[in-house]
Order: sequence, then structure tokens, then C-alpha cells
Amino acid sequence: MDSAPPERTPSVFDLPLRPLRLTDPLRWLAAGWRDFVRAPGIGIFYGACFAAMGWMLLAMYRQAPAWVLALSAGFLLVGPFMCLGLYDASRRLERGERPDLGASLTAWDTRTGTMAIFGGVLLILEMLWGRASLIVFAVSFDGMPDFKGSLLALFDPENLGFIVAYLAVGSLFAGLIFAISVVSMPMILDQPVDAISAGLTSLRLCLTQPGVMLLWGAAITLLVGLALLPGFLGLLVVAPVVGHASWHAYRSAVGPPAAPSD
Repeated sequence: MDSAPPERTPSVFDLPLRPLRLTDPLRWLAAGWRDFVRAPGIGIFYGACFAAMGWMLLAMYRQAPAWVLALSAGFLLVGPFMCLGLYDASRRLERGERPDLGASLTAWDTRTGTMAIFGGVLLILEMLWGRASLIVFAVSFDGMPDFKGSLLALFDPENLGFIVAYLAVGSLFAGLIFAISVVSMPMILDQPVDAISAGLTSLRLCLTQPGVMLLWGAAITLLVGLALLPGFLGLLVVAPVVGHASWHAYRSAVGPPAAPSD
């Protein structure tokens, strides 16, 4: 008697991705703003955490501006991990539940191992970005400029080589981290997936729908960049809105796991 063929274990490539439109990033931001308005206390709390860490970096590295620029950028690159509480709040609002700050602070506890692994990867990449940024500074200047001098150097046409190298290194790390994390952390929070599957799903989304995801990345970069200008104060609102919007980006892009076939 013929035996039934063994059931195939679903792979990461079986996770469905939904088609997106170029207008979707605006829709995600609008949804993120609505979530922020519905739970402003939670949003302001996390926004204040982002702003406070920016102020701490300025205080600690005022005499080492290269570290300020590198770690500020790197800190923003690990934003998906820092926004877990905002993802949890948006998920509760989506379910018709009332968000709770205490619950958002412990949202990671159901997936501790997986989130720790993914967070560790982001931290390593952030440290590599910081080191690479320092190398660019070291080979571009005889000595490290002061804080004001380092900012002026970013816009001085005479330092074109430094500008190109700094932007190239930053773009490389930012693009890599964005590609593997754009939907990974909300996916880990929402579905029983491992860190590798979540990262590969995020990468697959960016590779299969590059136009929308490039637009989404550009929108995040522009908003966060503008939020940094008034002494990091813009992060009080921009950070939580982008965090909530990232949850809606995940929900729009990634479908539920396919049901196993008989």
C-alpha cells in the first residue's frame, strides 16, 4: 500500500506578501497619526525616550563630534527594536482594546529569545556603523573637528570626498538595516516566527517591491531628519507616529501564515 507523502514544512518563502501601492506610505503615516492621537500618553513617553537619548549623546560626546553623528544615526537605525511598545499599542487599538503603557513596556516578554537575537544583530550593525564613521572622519581630517566644525564639514564643498564617503557608508548601513528590519520586529511580535524568517521576509519585501519600500524609507529619513533639527524635540511626535505607522506598514505588507494543506 502506498504511503502518503510526508507533509512539507512551510518555509519562510511561504509567508504571503501583499501587493503595495505607491500611495501606501502616506496611508501608513495617516494611520500612525490616528494611533498617536488615540493614545497620546504612550506616544509622548516613547518620543521622550528617543529625545532624551539624543540629549544624552550630545552631553556625553560633546568633545567627540564624530561619535555624536555616528551614534545618533546608529541609534535611529535600531529604532524598530525601540518601538516595540508602539507596535503593541497599535496592535491593541486594531483589536479594539485599550493600550496600556505598562503592557507596552513588557511587550517583548512573549518572544524574548527571538527579539533578543534580532536586537543583538541590530546592535552589532549599529556598532559597525559607528566604527566605520570614525574611520571616515580619521582619514578625512588631520584631527577631529569640534562639534560645530564637524557639522560645517558635512556641507563644505571643499570636503567633497569626505561627504561622499560619509554618505556612502551611512547609506550602506542604513539600507541594509532598513531592508532586514522594516517589518521584522512587528512581525516577531505578531506571529510565531524566528528571527531569521522575519529578517528574510523583510528583505524579500524590499526586493520584490523596491519602489514602495524606497519611498517608505525616504519618508522615514526625511521626517526623522527634520525632527532632529529643533534639538531632538521633534522626536516627541515624529518618533511615535513613525513607530505606529511601521505597524500598519507590516499589517499591509505581510499576510498571515498560509494554512497547511492536507
